[in-house]
Amino acid sequence: MNSRGSGVLEGVRVLELGQVLAGPFAGAILADLGAEVVKLERVEGGDDARRMGPEFRHGDALNFQVFNRGKQSVAIDLKTDAGKAAFEQLAAEADIFIHNLRPGVPQALGIDGPSVCERHPRLIYCEISAFGHLGPMAPRPGYEPLIQAFSGLSSTNGGPDDPPMRAGSSICDQGTGMWVVIGALAMLQRRAATGRGGLLQTSLLETALVWNGQKADAFTNQGYLPARHRSGHPGFVPYEAFETADGPLLICCGNDRLFAKLATEMGRADWLQDERFATNRGRLANKTALFEQLEPLLASTPRAAWLARFESAGVPCAPVHTVPEALAHPHVQALGMLAPVPEEGFSLTALPLSIDGSRPALTTAAPRLGAHNQAHGLPVFKL
Repeated sequence: MNSRGSGVLEGVRVLELGQVLAGPFAGAILADLGAEVVKLERVEGGDDARRMGPEFRHGDALNFQVFNRGKQSVAIDLKTDAGKAAFEQLAAEADIFIHNLRPGVPQALGIDGPSVCERHPRLIYCEISAFGHLGPMAPRPGYEPLIQAFSGLSSTNGGPDDPPMRAGSSICDQGTGMWVVIGALAMLQRRAATGRGGLLQTSLLETALVWNGQKADAFTNQGYLPARHRSGHPGFVPYEAFETADGPLLICCGNDRLFAKLATEMGRADWLQDERFATNRGRLANKTALFEQLEPLLASTPRAAWLARFESAGVPCAPVHTVPEALAHPHVQALGMLAPVPEEGFSLTALPLSIDGSRPALTTAAPRLGAHNQAHGLPVFKL
């Protein structure tokens, strides 16, 4: 392996045996931060994400580009002696190994955590599963919507009369990839002091339970679940989206001072003298009564007018944008979140952080299957 040349993780070597999303997303984060990431793929077909949607570039789907930019691709057959030897060679050179193989597959291939860590004691071995490494369901595979349903996360989405629904983004897959990066970097710090790598295990289910932790902790400690709100909050009123004359507007009054500004700006200073509405606890208990007066007022005026008035008064608010509207907004454009992929003529969403004032740039597009076998001294397969 050779260093890829720039970034805060320059010199860190990552071996990724990832499929579709959680493992590849962890690898993409590390690649964007400057690590050299070698993606191991099956000789026949490679990562299933290459076909996860219509062809976008070089026969591969856009999703594959999103989660595999900046990596190298090595195609090997781990069921052969040559493939196993190639894995050991690459693992010996790596600092971090990431996989999200189905439970049981690493053991069958001889690359399970305990055995690999014994052969490569400095390696940080990161294992992603669906349901976790403990418990009766540990052997089961799983996918994003299944985990959202099983964890209870789907049951907390939407409003009180809505059926359970999944979140629009793959928050369990991508969140698990983030936990892998956090854990791996923490273990790198430990290795710097001890010289010892180790085994990191996480799962989509554990991530889902953490994302739902606020509601789960309320049930565990207080015996009830917060009410479901499409866009609102169980602890503040008003704190959700409302229809204006021409589009939805989200208003967040997180304390009584902000509500006072809202009431004044809407010409309803009388709300501040009404014991039902003057305090947040009063508004929580009398939400329906307040909204019967608030909603017709908001619906009588265009959104832009309310935005101008509320922003001037210091009332936290935002238009509920579509994705194209959000991308076109001058502030989003100023952040520079869409980064060009060099020499490819398209852009992808970059990492949501800046280091020393600069957002990590995208270095290369996702690799073609097996494009880097020769660079690592491995046989080049006819793909």
